[in-house]
Amino acid sequence: MNEFSLSPRVQSEQETSAAPRSTQIFSALRTHWPEYLLEGLELGLFMISACAFVVLLEYPASPVHQALPNPTLRRVLIGIAMGLTAISIIYSPLGQRSGAHFNPSVTLTFLRLGKVERWDAVFYVLAQFMGGVTGVFIAAVLLGDLIAVPSVRYAVTVPGMYGVVIAFLAEMVISFIQMSMVLRVSNTKNLARYTGLFAGILIATYISIEAPHSGMSMNPARTFASAFPAQIWTALWIYFLAPPLGMLLAAELYIRQQGIHKVFCAKLHHHNNKRCIFRCRFDELAASSQ
Repeated sequence: MNEFSLSPRVQSEQETSAAPRSTQIFSALRTHWPEYLLEGLELGLFMISACAFVVLLEYPASPVHQALPNPTLRRVLIGIAMGLTAISIIYSPLGQRSGAHFNPSVTLTFLRLGKVERWDAVFYVLAQFMGGVTGVFIAAVLLGDLIAVPSVRYAVTVPGMYGVVIAFLAEMVISFIQMSMVLRVSNTKNLARYTGLFAGILIATYISIEAPHSGMSMNPARTFASAFPAQIWTALWIYFLAPPLGMLLAAELYIRQQGIHKVFCAKLHHHNNKRCIFRCRFDELAASSQ
């Protein structure tokens, strides 16, 4: 196994596709369950952080809230906190191992790009939803009634004052930009190791600027994780449709401009010694003169 942890797949693509469905499912679970577990854990940690920082900055009796009366400044600080949370997760041993998608839209896009096996994608998405909900429930235990006050509301993402159309367009645009960045940076040799840093900066920027329009989700599992315990389902369809649509459009544009052969792996951070379960060609990028 080389510097970039390029492990062979357990079965060849031909053998896997020819096997019965039950065999494929069992094989995926048996060999890749650690990555599925980590994906759920990552979004769970992200949601615990989101709930904690929203309480810290938006709960009316919080000393931090009272010291910072400007709502824009508080939103910027939440953005910085969540950007740093995302960066920490991506570069942590957890993110290095699983690829740090913690977002069904990201996983589905890499499935479309041929980098993720079908059953890996299914279990990644299931783990992301389960992990996100678990994270919010853990935050509720830790934070108590503070998480349910109207100014916090389990850190839900709902459309802003401009309505559902603007919220839908905003979610699609930020998702398009996010995936465009991921594809261009992660597939450029000299920039690939900084993909997580760029991702975190964009998350911080989106929360600071875009959140008043849609709540800033980009992530169906993240929105569901807050909506479920809060029982707030306002325009949930936006967050299930717009983010994957935006990311898939970004992938199609990238394919047309660069070619699908210029997508080398589905990890956001590959400069580590963790195994890779994807259809990985990152060694080609590392050996190239790009």
